[in-house]
Amino acid sequence: MNSVGIPSSKYPTIEDISIARSSLDMSIRKTPLHKSDIFSRLVGTDIFLKLECLQKTGSFKVRGAFTKLNSLTSQERSSGVIAASAGNHAQGLAYASSKEYIRCTIVMPRNASPAKVAATRSYGARVILSGENYDASWDETVRIAKEERLTIIHAFNDSQVVCGQGTIGLELLEDLNDFDRIYLPIGGGGLAAGIAIAVKAKRPNVKIIGVQSEAFPSMKESITKGELQTINSGYTIADGISVKSPGELTYEIISQLIDDIVLVDDTSIVKTMFLLMERAKLVVEPAGAASLAYLVSNGYERRNEKVIALLSGGNVDMYLLGQVVAKGLMYMGRMLKIFIQLPDKPGALKSVVDCIADLSVNIVEVEHDRLSSNISAGTAGVYLSLEVEDGSHEERLINLLRQQGIKFRVLR
Repeated sequence: MNSVGIPSSKYPTIEDISIARSSLDMSIRKTPLHKSDIFSRLVGTDIFLKLECLQKTGSFKVRGAFTKLNSLTSQERSSGVIAASAGNHAQGLAYASSKEYIRCTIVMPRNASPAKVAATRSYGARVILSGENYDASWDETVRIAKEERLTIIHAFNDSQVVCGQGTIGLELLEDLNDFDRIYLPIGGGGLAAGIAIAVKAKRPNVKIIGVQSEAFPSMKESITKGELQTINSGYTIADGISVKSPGELTYEIISQLIDDIVLVDDTSIVKTMFLLMERAKLVVEPAGAASLAYLVSNGYERRNEKVIALLSGGNVDMYLLGQVVAKGLMYMGRMLKIFIQLPDKPGALKSVVDCIADLSVNIVEVEHDRLSSNISAGTAGVYLSLEVEDGSHEERLINLLRQQGIKFRVLR
Protein backbone atom coordinates (compact mmCIF):
# COMPACT_ATOMS: atom_id res chain seq x y z
CA MET A 1 0.00 0.00 0.00
CA ASN A 2 1.40 3.35 -0.98
CA SER A 3 0.48 6.80 -2.22
CA VAL A 4 1.59 6.64 -5.85
CA GLY A 5 -0.84 7.57 -8.58
CA ILE A 6 -3.50 5.25 -9.96
CA PRO A 7 -1.74 3.38 -12.77
CA SER A 8 -4.46 3.17 -15.38
CA SER A 9 -6.79 5.63 -17.12
CA LYS A 10 -9.68 3.19 -16.70
CA TYR A 11 -10.01 4.21 -13.06
CA PRO A 12 -11.94 7.29 -11.91
CA THR A 13 -10.06 10.57 -11.52
CA ILE A 14 -10.58 13.62 -9.34
CA GLU A 15 -12.06 15.30 -12.44
CA ASP A 16 -14.67 12.53 -12.63
CA ILE A 17 -15.44 13.02 -8.94
CA SER A 18 -15.81 16.77 -9.47
CA ILE A 19 -18.33 16.11 -12.25
CA ALA A 20 -20.22 13.79 -9.90
CA ARG A 21 -20.18 16.51 -7.25
CA SER A 22 -21.79 19.04 -9.60
CA SER A 23 -24.57 16.58 -10.40
CA LEU A 24 -25.28 15.96 -6.70
CA ASP A 25 -25.60 19.54 -5.49
CA MET A 26 -29.39 19.45 -5.26
CA SER A 27 -29.70 15.78 -4.29
CA ILE A 28 -27.62 15.24 -1.15
CA ARG A 29 -26.49 17.12 1.93
CA LYS A 30 -23.02 18.50 2.41
CA THR A 31 -22.54 16.95 5.84
CA PRO A 32 -20.75 18.77 8.68
CA LEU A 33 -17.12 18.32 9.65
CA HIS A 34 -17.11 18.78 13.41
CA LYS A 35 -14.11 19.11 15.72
CA SER A 36 -14.85 17.02 18.82
CA ASP A 37 -13.27 18.17 22.07
CA ILE A 38 -14.30 15.03 23.95
CA PHE A 39 -12.85 12.62 21.38
CA SER A 40 -9.76 14.78 20.93
CA ARG A 41 -9.07 14.33 24.65
CA LEU A 42 -9.79 10.60 24.54
CA VAL A 43 -7.61 9.93 21.49
CA GLY A 44 -4.80 12.39 22.22
CA THR A 45 -4.85 14.64 19.17
CA ASP A 46 -7.26 16.91 17.28
CA ILE A 47 -10.17 14.75 16.10
CA PHE A 48 -12.60 15.93 13.43
CA LEU A 49 -15.77 13.92 12.80
CA LYS A 50 -17.22 13.82 9.28
CA LEU A 51 -20.91 13.37 10.05
CA GLU A 52 -22.10 11.32 7.11
CA CYS A 53 -24.47 9.68 9.61
CA LEU A 54 -26.59 12.83 9.05
CA GLN A 55 -26.78 12.25 5.28
CA LYS A 56 -30.14 11.65 3.59
CA THR A 57 -31.27 8.04 4.22
CA GLY A 58 -28.71 7.99 7.06
CA SER A 59 -25.70 6.89 5.03
CA PHE A 60 -23.10 7.92 2.44
CA LYS A 61 -24.49 5.27 0.06
CA VAL A 62 -26.99 7.70 -1.42
CA ARG A 63 -24.12 9.64 -3.02
CA GLY A 64 -23.03 6.70 -5.15
CA ALA A 65 -26.62 5.78 -5.95
CA PHE A 66 -27.47 9.22 -7.35
CA THR A 67 -24.21 9.39 -9.30
CA LYS A 68 -24.79 6.01 -10.92
CA LEU A 69 -28.39 6.83 -11.82
CA ASN A 70 -27.26 10.11 -13.40
CA SER A 71 -24.99 8.11 -15.73
CA LEU A 72 -27.71 5.81 -17.09
CA THR A 73 -28.97 6.03 -20.65
CA SER A 74 -32.61 6.95 -21.28
CA GLN A 75 -33.30 3.30 -22.13
CA GLU A 76 -31.75 2.07 -18.87
CA ARG A 77 -33.71 4.64 -16.88
CA SER A 78 -37.01 3.65 -18.46
CA SER A 79 -36.35 -0.07 -17.92
CA GLY A 80 -35.52 0.29 -14.24
CA VAL A 81 -32.74 -0.74 -11.86
CA ILE A 82 -32.13 -3.53 -9.39
CA ALA A 83 -29.72 -4.23 -6.54
CA ALA A 84 -29.00 -6.82 -3.89
CA SER A 85 -28.64 -5.34 -0.43
CA ALA A 86 -29.78 -5.81 3.15
CA GLY A 87 -28.91 -2.34 4.35
CA ASN A 88 -27.80 1.14 3.41
CA HIS A 89 -27.30 0.56 -0.31
CA ALA A 90 -30.90 -0.63 -0.53
CA GLN A 91 -32.23 2.51 1.12
CA GLY A 92 -29.90 4.86 -0.75
CA LEU A 93 -30.76 3.43 -4.15
CA ALA A 94 -34.48 3.27 -3.37
CA TYR A 95 -34.50 6.93 -2.31
CA ALA A 96 -32.43 8.11 -5.28
CA SER A 97 -34.60 6.14 -7.71
CA SER A 98 -37.77 7.69 -6.29
CA LYS A 99 -36.35 11.19 -6.81
CA GLU A 100 -35.28 10.33 -10.37
CA TYR A 101 -38.60 8.59 -11.19
CA ILE A 102 -36.88 5.30 -11.96
CA ARG A 103 -38.42 1.94 -11.12
CA CYS A 104 -36.33 0.24 -8.46
CA THR A 105 -36.22 -3.36 -7.28
CA ILE A 106 -34.24 -4.42 -4.23
CA VAL A 107 -33.55 -8.09 -3.46
CA MET A 108 -32.98 -8.67 0.25
CA PRO A 109 -32.28 -11.87 2.22
CA ARG A 110 -35.31 -13.38 3.94
CA ASN A 111 -33.72 -12.74 7.32
CA ALA A 112 -33.16 -9.02 6.65
CA SER A 113 -34.14 -6.65 9.42
CA PRO A 114 -37.88 -5.87 9.21
CA ALA A 115 -37.06 -2.23 9.94
CA LYS A 116 -34.67 -2.06 6.97
CA VAL A 117 -37.19 -3.79 4.71
CA ALA A 118 -39.87 -1.32 5.76
CA ALA A 119 -37.52 1.66 5.26
CA THR A 120 -36.61 0.48 1.76
CA ARG A 121 -40.25 0.03 0.82
CA SER A 122 -41.08 3.46 2.23
CA TYR A 123 -38.90 5.00 -0.49
CA GLY A 124 -41.04 3.34 -3.14
CA ALA A 125 -38.91 0.35 -4.09
CA ARG A 126 -40.24 -3.10 -4.89
CA VAL A 127 -38.65 -5.37 -2.29
CA ILE A 128 -38.18 -9.07 -3.01
CA LEU A 129 -37.10 -11.32 -0.14
CA SER A 130 -35.02 -14.19 -1.48
CA GLY A 131 -32.26 -16.39 -0.10
CA GLU A 132 -30.79 -16.85 3.34
CA ASN A 133 -27.80 -14.56 2.79
CA TYR A 134 -26.43 -11.86 0.51
CA ASP A 135 -24.86 -14.31 -1.97
CA ALA A 136 -28.21 -16.02 -2.55
CA SER A 137 -29.90 -12.63 -2.94
CA TRP A 138 -27.25 -11.62 -5.46
CA ASP A 139 -27.91 -14.74 -7.55
CA GLU A 140 -31.62 -13.87 -7.61
CA THR A 141 -30.78 -10.29 -8.53
CA VAL A 142 -28.79 -11.44 -11.57
CA ARG A 143 -31.63 -13.74 -12.63
CA ILE A 144 -34.32 -11.05 -12.32
CA ALA A 145 -32.14 -8.45 -14.04
CA LYS A 146 -31.71 -10.72 -17.07
CA GLU A 147 -35.37 -11.72 -17.15
CA GLU A 148 -36.75 -8.17 -16.79
CA ARG A 149 -33.88 -6.33 -18.52
CA LEU A 150 -33.03 -4.26 -15.47
CA THR A 151 -29.72 -2.51 -14.82
CA ILE A 152 -27.85 -3.85 -11.81
CA ILE A 153 -26.49 -1.16 -9.49
CA HIS A 154 -23.60 -2.66 -7.54
CA ALA A 155 -23.01 -1.38 -4.02
CA PHE A 156 -19.30 -0.67 -4.50
CA ASN A 157 -17.64 -2.31 -7.52
CA ASP A 158 -18.66 0.39 -10.00
CA SER A 159 -16.68 3.43 -11.16
CA GLN A 160 -19.67 5.80 -10.97
CA VAL A 161 -20.50 4.64 -7.45
CA VAL A 162 -16.86 5.20 -6.48
CA CYS A 163 -17.05 8.74 -7.91
CA GLY A 164 -20.17 9.46 -5.88
CA GLN A 165 -18.58 8.33 -2.64
CA GLY A 166 -15.46 10.31 -3.54
CA THR A 167 -17.41 13.56 -3.27
CA ILE A 168 -16.91 13.24 0.49
CA GLY A 169 -13.20 13.70 -0.14
CA LEU A 170 -13.84 16.96 -1.97
CA GLU A 171 -15.87 18.23 0.99
CA LEU A 172 -13.05 17.36 3.38
CA LEU A 173 -10.57 19.30 1.25
CA GLU A 174 -12.89 22.32 1.27
CA ASP A 175 -13.68 22.30 4.97
CA LEU A 176 -10.24 21.77 6.52
CA ASN A 177 -7.22 23.63 5.20
CA ASP A 178 -4.75 21.02 6.36
CA PHE A 179 -5.08 17.63 7.99
CA ASP A 180 -2.75 14.73 8.51
CA ARG A 181 -4.80 11.54 8.44
CA ILE A 182 -8.19 10.13 7.57
CA TYR A 183 -9.59 7.00 9.20
CA LEU A 184 -12.53 5.46 7.34
CA PRO A 185 -14.42 2.16 7.32
CA ILE A 186 -13.83 -0.38 4.57
CA GLY A 187 -16.29 -3.05 3.52
CA GLY A 188 -16.39 -3.54 -0.23
CA GLY A 189 -14.14 -0.51 -0.68
CA GLY A 190 -16.20 1.98 -2.69
CA LEU A 191 -16.07 4.67 -0.01
CA ALA A 192 -12.33 4.31 0.63
CA ALA A 193 -11.48 4.18 -3.07
CA GLY A 194 -13.42 7.34 -3.91
CA ILE A 195 -12.10 9.38 -0.99
CA ALA A 196 -8.53 8.22 -1.62
CA ILE A 197 -8.65 9.33 -5.26
CA ALA A 198 -9.97 12.78 -4.34
CA VAL A 199 -7.69 13.45 -1.37
CA LYS A 200 -4.46 11.99 -2.74
CA ALA A 201 -4.82 14.01 -5.96
CA LYS A 202 -4.69 17.27 -3.99
CA ARG A 203 -2.78 16.32 -0.84
CA PRO A 204 -0.66 13.24 -1.50
CA ASN A 205 1.02 13.43 1.91
CA VAL A 206 -2.23 12.86 3.80
CA LYS A 207 -2.30 9.34 5.22
CA ILE A 208 -5.49 7.37 4.60
CA ILE A 209 -6.14 4.47 6.96
CA GLY A 210 -8.88 1.95 6.34
CA VAL A 211 -10.61 0.23 9.25
CA GLN A 212 -12.14 -3.23 8.94
CA SER A 213 -13.85 -5.57 11.35
CA GLU A 214 -11.63 -8.30 12.78
CA ALA A 215 -14.28 -10.77 11.61
CA PHE A 216 -14.20 -9.66 7.95
CA PRO A 217 -10.71 -8.38 7.01
CA SER A 218 -11.28 -9.21 3.33
CA MET A 219 -9.62 -6.11 1.85
CA LYS A 220 -6.64 -6.30 4.23
CA GLU A 221 -6.14 -9.99 3.42
CA SER A 222 -6.48 -9.32 -0.32
CA ILE A 223 -3.83 -6.60 -0.29
CA THR A 224 -1.51 -8.62 1.93
CA LYS A 225 -1.70 -11.63 -0.40
CA GLY A 226 -1.74 -9.65 -3.63
CA GLU A 227 -5.03 -11.01 -4.95
CA LEU A 228 -8.73 -11.00 -4.05
CA GLN A 229 -9.50 -13.08 -0.97
CA THR A 230 -12.81 -14.34 0.40
CA ILE A 231 -13.69 -14.54 4.09
CA ASN A 232 -16.07 -17.49 4.40
CA SER A 233 -17.25 -17.10 7.97
CA GLY A 234 -17.36 -14.63 10.80
CA TYR A 235 -19.72 -12.47 12.81
CA THR A 236 -19.75 -8.78 13.62
CA ILE A 237 -22.43 -6.30 14.62
CA ALA A 238 -20.91 -4.01 11.96
CA ASP A 239 -22.87 -5.61 9.14
CA GLY A 240 -22.22 -2.62 6.88
CA ILE A 241 -18.57 -3.69 6.54
CA SER A 242 -19.06 -7.46 6.81
CA VAL A 243 -18.16 -8.00 3.14
CA LYS A 244 -16.81 -11.43 2.27
CA SER A 245 -14.84 -10.30 -0.75
CA PRO A 246 -14.01 -6.78 -2.01
CA GLY A 247 -14.60 -5.63 -5.57
CA GLU A 248 -11.91 -5.99 -8.21
CA LEU A 249 -12.10 -2.27 -9.07
CA THR A 250 -11.96 -1.09 -5.47
CA TYR A 251 -9.18 -3.54 -4.64
CA GLU A 252 -7.01 -2.18 -7.45
CA ILE A 253 -7.53 1.44 -6.38
CA ILE A 254 -7.10 0.83 -2.67
CA SER A 255 -3.97 -1.28 -3.11
CA GLN A 256 -2.37 1.77 -4.75
CA LEU A 257 -3.68 4.60 -2.61
CA ILE A 258 -4.47 3.44 0.93
CA ASP A 259 -1.56 3.73 3.36
CA ASP A 260 -2.69 1.05 5.80
CA ILE A 261 -5.65 -1.07 6.89
CA VAL A 262 -6.21 -1.79 10.58
CA LEU A 263 -8.74 -3.96 12.42
CA VAL A 264 -11.24 -3.26 15.19
CA ASP A 265 -13.37 -5.55 17.37
CA ASP A 266 -17.04 -5.37 18.30
CA THR A 267 -16.38 -4.41 21.93
CA SER A 268 -14.52 -1.28 20.83
CA ILE A 269 -17.33 -0.43 18.42
CA VAL A 270 -19.99 -0.77 21.13
CA LYS A 271 -18.03 1.44 23.54
CA THR A 272 -17.64 4.12 20.87
CA MET A 273 -21.29 4.00 19.84
CA PHE A 274 -22.21 4.47 23.48
CA LEU A 275 -19.83 7.43 23.87
CA LEU A 276 -21.12 9.02 20.67
CA MET A 277 -24.68 8.85 21.98
CA GLU A 278 -23.91 10.01 25.50
CA ARG A 279 -21.23 12.64 24.89
CA ALA A 280 -21.76 13.82 21.28
CA LYS A 281 -25.54 13.19 21.02
CA LEU A 282 -24.99 11.25 17.79
CA VAL A 283 -26.60 7.93 16.84
CA VAL A 284 -24.09 6.07 14.67
CA GLU A 285 -24.41 2.54 13.33
CA PRO A 286 -21.69 -0.04 14.10
CA ALA A 287 -19.95 0.16 10.71
CA GLY A 288 -20.18 3.94 10.84
CA ALA A 289 -18.44 4.04 14.21
CA ALA A 290 -15.63 1.63 13.28
CA SER A 291 -13.02 4.23 12.31
CA LEU A 292 -13.47 6.28 15.48
CA ALA A 293 -13.62 3.08 17.55
CA TYR A 294 -10.14 2.15 16.37
CA LEU A 295 -8.80 5.55 17.41
CA VAL A 296 -10.55 5.50 20.80
CA SER A 297 -9.34 2.00 21.64
CA ASN A 298 -5.76 2.50 20.43
CA GLY A 299 -5.05 6.17 21.00
CA TYR A 300 -2.84 8.29 18.78
CA GLU A 301 0.87 8.72 19.34
CA ARG A 302 1.41 11.96 17.42
CA ARG A 303 0.18 15.01 19.32
CA ASN A 304 -1.04 18.17 17.61
CA GLU A 305 -2.02 16.45 14.38
CA LYS A 306 -5.39 16.84 12.71
CA VAL A 307 -7.14 13.52 12.22
CA ILE A 308 -10.48 12.96 10.51
CA ALA A 309 -12.70 10.02 11.48
CA LEU A 310 -15.51 9.32 9.05
CA LEU A 311 -18.84 8.38 10.68
CA SER A 312 -20.31 6.77 7.59
CA GLY A 313 -23.87 5.95 8.67
CA GLY A 314 -26.51 6.22 11.35
CA ASN A 315 -29.01 3.46 10.58
CA VAL A 316 -29.20 1.36 13.74
CA ASP A 317 -31.75 -1.33 14.46
CA MET A 318 -33.64 -0.21 17.58
CA TYR A 319 -33.30 -3.57 19.28
CA LEU A 320 -29.55 -3.51 18.72
CA LEU A 321 -29.43 0.06 20.01
CA GLY A 322 -30.94 -1.08 23.31
CA GLN A 323 -28.24 -3.76 23.61
CA VAL A 324 -25.54 -1.22 22.79
CA VAL A 325 -26.71 1.04 25.62
CA ALA A 326 -26.80 -1.83 28.13
CA LYS A 327 -23.46 -3.33 27.07
CA GLY A 328 -21.90 0.11 26.75
CA LEU A 329 -22.77 0.85 30.37
CA MET A 330 -21.19 -2.44 31.43
CA TYR A 331 -18.06 -1.99 29.31
CA MET A 332 -17.60 1.53 30.67
CA GLY A 333 -17.89 0.33 34.27
CA ARG A 334 -21.24 2.04 34.75
CA MET A 335 -23.49 -1.00 35.09
CA LEU A 336 -23.01 -3.92 37.48
CA LYS A 337 -25.12 -7.06 37.46
CA ILE A 338 -25.04 -9.38 40.48
CA PHE A 339 -26.80 -12.57 41.57
CA ILE A 340 -27.77 -13.15 45.21
CA GLN A 341 -29.44 -16.20 46.73
CA LEU A 342 -31.53 -15.26 49.78
CA PRO A 343 -33.93 -16.96 52.21
CA ASP A 344 -37.40 -16.74 50.67
CA LYS A 345 -38.97 -14.73 53.48
CA PRO A 346 -40.12 -11.14 54.04
CA GLY A 347 -37.36 -8.59 54.62
CA ALA A 348 -34.51 -10.74 53.23
CA LEU A 349 -33.97 -8.45 50.30
CA LYS A 350 -34.33 -5.25 52.35
CA SER A 351 -30.93 -5.59 54.02
CA VAL A 352 -29.30 -5.89 50.60
CA VAL A 353 -31.21 -2.90 49.24
CA ASP A 354 -30.28 -0.79 52.27
CA CYS A 355 -26.63 -1.65 51.78
CA ILE A 356 -26.81 -0.64 48.14
CA ALA A 357 -28.64 2.60 48.99
CA ASP A 358 -25.92 3.57 51.49
CA LEU A 359 -23.56 4.10 48.54
CA SER A 360 -26.15 5.94 46.39
CA VAL A 361 -26.20 3.13 43.84
CA ASN A 362 -29.27 3.11 41.63
CA ILE A 363 -31.14 -0.19 41.23
CA VAL A 364 -32.14 -0.36 37.56
CA GLU A 365 -33.76 -3.79 37.47
CA VAL A 366 -34.74 -6.55 39.92
CA GLU A 367 -35.53 -10.10 38.81
CA HIS A 368 -36.63 -12.89 41.21
CA ASP A 369 -36.06 -16.56 40.40
CA ARG A 370 -37.60 -19.27 42.59
CA LEU A 371 -38.08 -22.05 40.03
CA SER A 372 -34.70 -22.73 38.39
CA SER A 373 -33.07 -26.05 39.23
CA ASN A 374 -30.06 -24.33 40.80
CA ILE A 375 -32.26 -22.48 43.31
CA SER A 376 -32.64 -24.46 46.56
CA ALA A 377 -36.11 -24.91 48.05
CA GLY A 378 -36.93 -22.19 50.54
CA THR A 379 -34.64 -19.66 48.87
CA ALA A 380 -34.97 -17.17 46.05
CA GLY A 381 -32.42 -16.07 43.49
CA VAL A 382 -32.31 -12.33 42.87
CA TYR A 383 -30.66 -10.69 39.89
CA LEU A 384 -29.88 -7.01 40.40
CA SER A 385 -28.82 -4.57 37.68
CA LEU A 386 -27.12 -1.63 39.34
CA GLU A 387 -26.03 1.73 37.95
CA VAL A 388 -22.71 2.98 39.35
CA GLU A 389 -20.62 6.06 38.62
CA ASP A 390 -17.43 4.32 37.58
CA GLY A 391 -15.08 1.44 38.39
CA SER A 392 -14.09 2.79 41.80
CA HIS A 393 -17.74 3.20 42.78
CA GLU A 394 -18.34 -0.41 41.75
CA GLU A 395 -15.36 -1.59 43.80
CA ARG A 396 -16.62 0.22 46.91
CA LEU A 397 -20.02 -1.43 46.54
CA ILE A 398 -18.50 -4.90 46.17
CA ASN A 399 -16.36 -4.40 49.25
CA LEU A 400 -19.35 -3.19 51.28
CA LEU A 401 -21.46 -6.20 50.28
CA ARG A 402 -18.64 -8.52 51.38
CA GLN A 403 -18.23 -6.68 54.68
CA GLN A 404 -21.95 -7.16 55.36
CA GLY A 405 -21.60 -10.91 54.78
CA ILE A 406 -23.87 -10.86 51.73
CA LYS A 407 -23.10 -13.74 49.40
CA PHE A 408 -23.28 -12.70 45.76
CA ARG A 409 -21.82 -13.37 42.35
CA VAL A 410 -20.86 -10.71 39.82
CA LEU A 411 -22.21 -11.48 36.34
CA ARG A 412 -20.14 -10.36 33.36
